Amino acid sequence: MNFQQSIEKCFKDYANFNGRATRSEYWWFILFGVLVSIGTSIMDFVIDSTGNFVLFNAIASLALIIPQLSAGCRRLHDTGKSGWLQLLYLTIIGGIVVLVWLATETTKKKNHFGPVPKK
Repeated sequence: MNFQQSIEKCFKDYANFNGRATRSEYWWFILFGVLVSIGTSIMDFVIDSTGNFVLFNAIASLALIIPQLSAGCRRLHDTGKSGWLQLLYLTIIGGIVVLVWLATETTKKKNHFGPVPKK
């Protein structure tokens, strides 16, 4: 899956917490979120260089939080784990563990979250 396909799929399934997502789908979409955050931070800085104005970045973050959580949930499903494990991000050590799981290779066979996703 390439960058554009990942963005299209994640926005199409923006609130779909069922199924599975490949590593490329997830990480391309995370890259998109980082790029949007950098762009909106620059826009906010141009408007107010003191750093007190964060309107565009806040709007972008709110717009992307559900699609990123759903993509993360589907990615964890792809490794055979529950999407609820994203709550471990609330702890420091748990966040590291979740990142390792998100980077883990796809389970090559059907699991209880669905069939192997198409690449």
